[in-house]
Amino acid sequence: MDIPGADDETLMQAYAAGNLAAFDALYARHRAGLYRYILRSVRNPHLADDIFQETWSRVIDARARWQPRAKFTTWLLRIAHNLAVDAHRRHAPQASAEAEAALAALPAAEHEQPDRQLSDFQMRRRLQLAIERLPDEQRHAILLRLEHELSLEEIAAVTGAPRETVKSRLRYATQRIREELGPVAAERSPA
Repeated sequence: MDIPGADDETLMQAYAAGNLAAFDALYARHRAGLYRYILRSVRNPHLADDIFQETWSRVIDARARWQPRAKFTTWLLRIAHNLAVDAHRRHAPQASAEAEAALAALPAAEHEQPDRQLSDFQMRRRLQLAIERLPDEQRHAILLRLEHELSLEEIAAVTGAPRETVKSRLRYATQRIREELGPVAAERSPA
């Protein structure tokens, strides 16, 4: 369910005022992208499920206190990011076939065209594996940039890192990915 024309901040304010349909619209808009970000961050489907539920629980709990100081998406991803970082501290991150299967079962991001999906499958898989091998801070930054198209300032707000640190993390992540993917990445890069 979506409320046509309403932005996320308006929906959150409506939800805070008691409009449950506004929450349904927010959940419908963000559930797939949020879950994909969490799963790719923690690489464990069971842990991702827990963090996903806890993120939405915190949105529900904070509805009366929420103020539109930042974009709703930035705030939502900040909650998920903090929970993922806490989980990393508690559990050693584990890449598993189960996580890969769960990622494969998720719908593709809206900006991906079906006719390109098949031809780009192998490249996307190599990219996913390269991202998986990045250090946590770089992986979080690149996922926020690629999956959610956040600006440097928004990534800084989500991760709590200074803008220049985010910029460095993205630069190093991009460099490592290009090195791993080789000449094919340079040809396809939107540089």
